[in-house]
Amino acid sequence: MILLNRKEIRQVFTMKDAIEANKEAYTLLAQDKCKVPLRTQIPSPAVGGTFLFMPSFSEELGAAGLKIVNIFPGNADKGLSTSPASVLLMDAETGYVTAMMDGTCVTQMRTGAASGLAFELFARKDASIGALIGTGSQAACQLEAMLTACQLTEVRIFSRNKDKRDAFVAKMQEEMASFGAKLISADSADEAVDGADVIIAVTPSTVPTFSADKVKKGAVISGIGSYQHHMQELDPAIFDRCSKLYFDNREAVLSESGDITKPLGDGTLTEAQFTGDIGDVLLGKVVGRENDDEIIVYKAVGVGVQDLVAARHIFAKAQEAGVGTEWN
Repeated sequence: MILLNRKEIRQVFTMKDAIEANKEAYTLLAQDKCKVPLRTQIPSPAVGGTFLFMPSFSEELGAAGLKIVNIFPGNADKGLSTSPASVLLMDAETGYVTAMMDGTCVTQMRTGAASGLAFELFARKDASIGALIGTGSQAACQLEAMLTACQLTEVRIFSRNKDKRDAFVAKMQEEMASFGAKLISADSADEAVDGADVIIAVTPSTVPTFSADKVKKGAVISGIGSYQHHMQELDPAIFDRCSKLYFDNREAVLSESGDITKPLGDGTLTEAQFTGDIGDVLLGKVVGRENDDEIIVYKAVGVGVQDLVAARHIFAKAQEAGVGTEWN
């Protein structure tokens, strides 16, 4: 077994690699070539935390995986990650663990790549302005994925804490200078979204973070942050304006995300408005964007096969590069 930390993972696995890995993962899911039980959630009420266990198996890949990712928002005040995680990769023939890796890094990259793939598939070819709502632990990779998928000239960034937001913008401007986009600290979420071609919402908010009225024709929204029933970062009025609504996995979204279950419950949204899963788009079974005026919403909660496929690629690349610590 090898151990891989964040630095080693980033040394061998790029955001482009992560987007390609997500294509493979979603295709396997759509072809029913993997077993992905819904994740087990165990709350820790005293501190408002949640333990999440995400198993997956693919006979075709000859591998199984288990991600343990724990969501503890209070960690932010302690200078710690709000989503500490580990990923175990296992050989399907022997059952032995072949790698253990920094699951926070894997999660951030594959979750960012979920938005990146959605923009690659659904964004207008002339997309030039992005908006990022949220500056938490997932935000940097979401921004990186947005910039990787689209040739943007400007990204407006908003979170409620101005000092944290300004510091994030300054840091990202330096770290992502090679993309050539100007990063702007917006004074409100509506200001960030107004006129944006691609929009990412990545917050744990329980109320909509921006107004659907501010979304321009032709925009793509990737809703990433709402992974529990009480959370709702998307304005449900967007479902009256959008032409298409895609999921990473319908079953997972309907079992977890308040962005979808809340408007379904009050009749703002109906299942007839569901377009399909992104894997079916990749397989050509479901149509993608059909004209430049369509507003498209993509809702993802994450599925274990993303971690499995990413981990397999990381493991293979690490072996080839001689990266990682052997543990016997």
